[in-house]
Amino acid sequence: MAMRERLEELVDEMVTKGIRFEDAQREFEKRFIARALETAQGNLCRAAELLGIHRNTLSRKIAEYHLRRTA
Repeated sequence: MAMRERLEELVDEMVTKGIRFEDAQREFEKRFIARALETAQGNLCRAAELLGIHRNTLSRKIAEYHLRRTA
């Protein structure tokens, strides 16, 4: 199944179950950042580059979501 189709199914399921946009957005962002950190092997600059955000923003998000830099 194509990624776009999987995303559509996930969004449909979330809306059907009453998951709020804010909660979905927060969880997606947290998991996206965690995966980038894992891919970058905890390298903050590299993870920020992968995400297309400034490393200071990434540092703030790591603290906000209580994430670890190392996987």
